[in-house]
Amino acid sequence: MRSIWKGAVAFGLVNVPVKVYSATEDHDISLHQVHDKDGGRIKYQRRCEICGKIVDYEHIDKAYDDGDRTVILTDEDLSTLPEERSREIEVVEFIPSDQLDPIMFERSYFLEPDSKSTKAYALLRRTLEETDRTAIVHFSLRQKSRLGALRVRGDVLMLQSLLWDDEVREAAFPSLDEKVRISEKELQMSKSLVKSFESDFEPSSFSDEYQEQLRELIDAKLAKGDDVSTEETFGEQPAEEGGGEVLDLMAALQKSIEKNRASSKKAAPAKKKAAAKKKAAS
Repeated sequence: MRSIWKGAVAFGLVNVPVKVYSATEDHDISLHQVHDKDGGRIKYQRRCEICGKIVDYEHIDKAYDDGDRTVILTDEDLSTLPEERSREIEVVEFIPSDQLDPIMFERSYFLEPDSKSTKAYALLRRTLEETDRTAIVHFSLRQKSRLGALRVRGDVLMLQSLLWDDEVREAAFPSLDEKVRISEKELQMSKSLVKSFESDFEPSSFSDEYQEQLRELIDAKLAKGDDVSTEETFGEQPAEEGGGEVLDLMAALQKSIEKNRASSKKAAPAKKKAAAKKKAAS
């Protein structure tokens, strides 16, 4: 595996330098489009609608269009955003692991220690394990500010990007409001059917049959000599770089605890005042 990003997990004053790796990979067979008449590859060109010229990536900027006006954003504009420059996976809070709805999970990444000492990494991993907590984090990757969940998988810290709350749709279907009568006999039979399918989940016992059949079809056509000569056109994206430093661990932990306690004491009077105001209003 090759790391796609380097940075540091930051909670309180503790920094845990890490390398980030994609935890999953696509096993689908890559297919491209060709002309049915002569087998020529179909290519998509980046052509300017004004001058009609084909444009190289180095001369392409991004833009936002509100329907009437367009704002052009250059790479220099985007690089000024604080989130884009950040190399921190900032811990915002620690929550009970069962509070995360799986619908929010997006992509998964493995985190590898990126320092001579792995003590801070091991400490964070063990703390999450023994408290059964998941860290909610902010981080920036590929020009997007992201919300994430930092948790333990085996011996590895795993970062999973999360959808933002407004990206999850509400399932408002009128048909679900209709009253349905289910008899006890129907329910018992349904439960019996479920019981007959009960098993322990073993991911390795399942395979992608479509991709297997597609590979067999391709191999059969190759064996028959039903192929044409083509050039390889796919490339790899360069890895991003970065890093972080580890502070004296005990000192950083102590300072972080003291800082949080101080913040809590300052916030307490405000909370009491708000509670009293709400009680008086009711």
